[in-house]
Amino acid sequence: MNAVDLAVIVVYFLLTLGVGLWVTRSQRTAGDYFLGARDLPAWGVLLSIVATETSALTVISVPGIGARGDLTFLQLPLGYLVGRFFVARWLLPGYFTGHQETAYARLEHRFGPGTRRWLSACFLVTRFLGDAVRVFAGAIPLALVTGWSVPGSIIAMGAITLIYTYMGGLKAVVWADVIQLCVYVAGGIGALIIAANLSGGFGPMLERAADAGKLKVLNPVSSLSATYTLLGGLLGGALLSAASHGTDHLIVQRLLATRSLKDAQRALVGSGVVVILQFLLFLMVGVAIWSAGLAPADVPGDQVFPRFIVGHLPHGLAGLVIAGILAAAMSTHSSAINAMASSLTHDFYATLTGKKDPEHLLKVGKLFSAVWGVGLVLGALGFHVYTSGADTPVVVLALSIASVTYGTLLGTYILAGNWPRATGRDVILASAITIPIMLAVVFARRLGLGTLGDLAWPWYVPLGTALTLLLGIGLSALPRPERA
Repeated sequence: MNAVDLAVIVVYFLLTLGVGLWVTRSQRTAGDYFLGARDLPAWGVLLSIVATETSALTVISVPGIGARGDLTFLQLPLGYLVGRFFVARWLLPGYFTGHQETAYARLEHRFGPGTRRWLSACFLVTRFLGDAVRVFAGAIPLALVTGWSVPGSIIAMGAITLIYTYMGGLKAVVWADVIQLCVYVAGGIGALIIAANLSGGFGPMLERAADAGKLKVLNPVSSLSATYTLLGGLLGGALLSAASHGTDHLIVQRLLATRSLKDAQRALVGSGVVVILQFLLFLMVGVAIWSAGLAPADVPGDQVFPRFIVGHLPHGLAGLVIAGILAAAMSTHSSAINAMASSLTHDFYATLTGKKDPEHLLKVGKLFSAVWGVGLVLGALGFHVYTSGADTPVVVLALSIASVTYGTLLGTYILAGNWPRATGRDVILASAITIPIMLAVVFARRLGLGTLGDLAWPWYVPLGTALTLLLGIGLSALPRPERA
């Protein structure tokens, strides 16, 4: 690696570690560690949400989607914005009644502690699998540039992320996210300018792309098998965003850490606008790389941008873009560690043992952070083996995995608010039936289940939500056993 690029990456690593050390000064309780003392500004949470959900998958996979296809992927984040409005209006107010530590504490009041723990377990499993993919994705460019193996890159990146997350908790995660967002957006803008110049300038690049149909945004076709359509993007994206930002503790944890409900709503809706702009940026990076003739068909989509970085960016800028990819990966990685440790601490340890002393829970939470940090590294190593030789974009793989339980979580919250007859037993049974069905749908092609695998992944969350609602309503209509 060139010395200038290496210096940029080292400075970035030192900066994030410094953030972790800086925020440890004010930590006294589990509330400080997991919710930032509920004193984080809306703008910081907004940028942290964006950094967390876009992650390394945006920086790596989305340019590949732009290089291989067109801009119809944008229909999905348009749906994300719709879903955020729904969450801000209907779900967020419920999180700010009482004193809730996790996204699933509110379900305990409606369905009991068993339902809270069951859905928290669903979150933990799905989040672990989805973020293990993201850690793996972030290691790809590091391996290409340094010459290290992908497993070695996973271990190195995972170790640094674990250190600052373990020390600083959610405050370290959020403020590191803000830095990381600035780094990878700056890198993306620089890469777009270089790629456009290699195409003869922005004018010729856009003209060439328009002639090839690569600037198409809307695809109004009615199809359940086409990946990016207007209806699938708006409906599937809205429900995916409603589930991920309204029921997934990874995001809800940040919203609970704001100073008020209004701040949380501003952060949530504002993040939807910024995410659209980010997707557009990285899609256009891919279009520019294609226009420059630097996206050969025999190169897997997830390697188009990393190869461009290595082969065509000047020293310094290449280091900044690589640091940006690592920043995006570490942002989601650190967020997952802290959110899963929070859920395990509050939804399981505290409720099962009855030990709720804030200082004791801080020690337990840090221990769980270390466990999840190591676990995600091991999971990423497993996905490296699983995806060998495949050309499925890792962004699709991660979102597909998340969709296994997102529909169930969203369906449960809808039942809680709109179907008084439903009980904890009903929603647990409904989700226990839905999840295996969704696993079969998501991995149908791997399992050789024929046409079941033709369903496009943006429809996974709508399907899971519908199944949970129908099953929950049907089970609630069954006769109740007589009490002795």
